[in-house]
Amino acid sequence: MDRQTLKSKFKQSCDLLRNEIASVNYIIQLSWMLFLKLYDDLEDERELKAELKGEKYQRNISSPYRWKDWVHRDWRSEELIDFINNKLFPFLARLDGDGEKELISTIFSGNEIQNFLRDGYKLREVALLLDELKFRSREDIYVISALYEELLPEIGEMGKYAGEYYTPRPIIRLMVKIINPELGETILDPFLGSAGFLIESYNHILKSKDVFTTKETQTMNNMFMGHEKKDVPYLIGIMNLLLHNLPTTKIYKMDTFAEDIRKIQEKDRVNVILTNPPFGGKFDERYKTNFPIKSSDTELMALQYVMRKIKQGGRVGIVVPEGVLSNTTGPFVRVRKELLENYNVHTIVSLPKGVFTASGKTPVKTNLLFFDKTTPTEEIWYYEIQPPEGMKNFTKTRPMRDEDWQDCYEKWQNREMSENSWIVKIDEIDKETYELTPRNPNKLKKKEYRPAGEILEDALNEEKEIMRLFEELREILR
Repeated sequence: MDRQTLKSKFKQSCDLLRNEIASVNYIIQLSWMLFLKLYDDLEDERELKAELKGEKYQRNISSPYRWKDWVHRDWRSEELIDFINNKLFPFLARLDGDGEKELISTIFSGNEIQNFLRDGYKLREVALLLDELKFRSREDIYVISALYEELLPEIGEMGKYAGEYYTPRPIIRLMVKIINPELGETILDPFLGSAGFLIESYNHILKSKDVFTTKETQTMNNMFMGHEKKDVPYLIGIMNLLLHNLPTTKIYKMDTFAEDIRKIQEKDRVNVILTNPPFGGKFDERYKTNFPIKSSDTELMALQYVMRKIKQGGRVGIVVPEGVLSNTTGPFVRVRKELLENYNVHTIVSLPKGVFTASGKTPVKTNLLFFDKTTPTEEIWYYEIQPPEGMKNFTKTRPMRDEDWQDCYEKWQNREMSENSWIVKIDEIDKETYELTPRNPNKLKKKEYRPAGEILEDALNEEKEIMRLFEELREILR
């Protein structure tokens, strides 16, 4: 199937679902159906390889629950809906075993993962369109994965999810380039969302070599780790990883904050953490005891988590709202003090508003914070990314693109000073607040003051106008 036909079939499926299902639920429907189609193809491939070796492959999803079993059978509308809701979903949710069986069971036992179609004929029509997608080559998978990625920002525009787990890909690519993950390192995203950080890290490593040996490929399969506590982003993250041919064996459905960070040992730590934690989320009070510095701000607790989870010599890139750098209340000050004294905060990139957009939400001012667990901080290189010329912020119609951060990355390599970049030494940081808010000194220098004579002239004119008004008021009173 050529690229154009693949695109056409996929978009037809999306359009059919959009017409039948309200809001973001159509992406959930598409995701679980696409997952079952992909997984069936994967098991077919394993079965064929086993046959060629004279072995037998035991499928995880057996008949009559395999994708091809029910998609190609003639059903009355109500029969198919009954099968999906009362037989297929319960079977998948009850799959017993570890590895992929456990993963499938976890996905389909989530309360938010369900069949939103009530018309069996429509469901089969979508399923047959998806069934025509043949993943015979990396090129086929690339086309579908790119189309699927295009849908994900829509979730961020729906009030229900508020964009809390979709990070714009240009931001991710900049962070990955700065962190530079390498083959053999353990890479964790503790707030997985749609798995963008792991996928871009994987792509980054693939570009570093033309050919990987069997041993290197096995190494790659053990590198990627992720946690996600919510049903929908977990499904979408798994779906996205499968589409990009990444392993899912170390992707866990769990609340990262449930881990007691005071008990993390070096063997449990990782080389690289890349993440965008939830902002302003509801923190489970039960887990406060897992943290030495207690707060209800999820973003501050997330920063504490990554600080304790990174290995000696490891590297972290994390998205933080401005408050994490500027808030002068006790917990924020104490976390920043520990960060500067025990970690090397080498880079902070200031983003303009509008990079993260969500329907009905005020754009949040965010920063990219980079540090490694090596030596105490000596100096921080700051860069202020500018919105497009003539615009105050990035918008939905003009989102951030890769070219918008090229200058930042080029100057970061040599820590250059420029109109948009500057360096702050550790002794310039206030030891009372440890505030790290980006303040571009070049903008302060550029501020133009009006000539003193002009200011004085305006003041005299205002004084004359006031006296005139007093005279009018006195005449009225007489």
